[in-house]
Amino acid sequence: MNRLRRSLRATLLGMVVNTLFAAGKLAAGIAGQSHALIADAVESMADIFSSIVVWRGLVVAEIPEDAEHPYGHGKAEPIASAIVATMLLLAAAGIAFHSIKEILLPQTAGPRAFTLVVLLIVIIVKETLFRYVVREAAAVESLAVQTDAWHHRSDVITSLAAAVGITIALVGGKGYESADAVAAVVAAGIIAWNGWQLLRPALNELMDAAPSEEFVNQIRNLAREVPGVEAIEKCMVRKSGRHYLVDMHMQVEPQMTVLDGHALAHKVKDHIRSAQPRVRDVLVHIEPARTTGPRRARA
Repeated sequence: MNRLRRSLRATLLGMVVNTLFAAGKLAAGIAGQSHALIADAVESMADIFSSIVVWRGLVVAEIPEDAEHPYGHGKAEPIASAIVATMLLLAAAGIAFHSIKEILLPQTAGPRAFTLVVLLIVIIVKETLFRYVVREAAAVESLAVQTDAWHHRSDVITSLAAAVGITIALVGGKGYESADAVAAVVAAGIIAWNGWQLLRPALNELMDAAPSEEFVNQIRNLAREVPGVEAIEKCMVRKSGRHYLVDMHMQVEPQMTVLDGHALAHKVKDHIRSAQPRVRDVLVHIEPARTTGPRRARA
């Protein structure tokens, strides 16, 4: 439950900051005639909704298994992460479309200088928030919180690009009025790339992609440590939220009784779960060890 509290605290803090900045950037962008700042405000508004999605995903993921969801609700986290990553891609497309349209239209006035002050404050606060949330994401091992953290970093990227564009427009003067819109297009490309990089692991988890080979080998070796286990025929591991589910085919002495095999399977399950608390369940299938040919080496 401490994990849930830490995750929700980081997400809630992001929602508050995004709400304040979205309103501030939108007002400053309209008053300062900055297309990049207005686009930045729209992206911050999307961040608010994404934080709500992450918050709900974290809550649902902690609900225990029930009759309809016997494997638990851990998939709610990668679903939330995939939704948020998709929103990053959509936000990037929206920013690019709006900015390109502004570039093609005749420019009558450039951005105001005071918009740079607003962007500087946004960059400092959001980068600090990103570093805090990404640390919390690593501590609680949450893909959804990590994706939410990168929403804050995308805000830094768009704000930095807007600041560069506005500076060029102010220094260059007449003929450079669309520089901040060009900067917004560049920022949209960076945001789209980050969105895709975040969407891929979420989709992999939803498709039950195997974790690292190192982690799977750790599970295999833990099972072999239990006396009575001759070999591990198969070991399939999938991730559900922050937990893992293991399906294992275990070879034992061919003459072992059903009762002894059942007890051994429980010992293996308890040993793995004790050594790896992130493993929620281990399903063990008993097979007779090979009686001909070379025997498998035990760890």
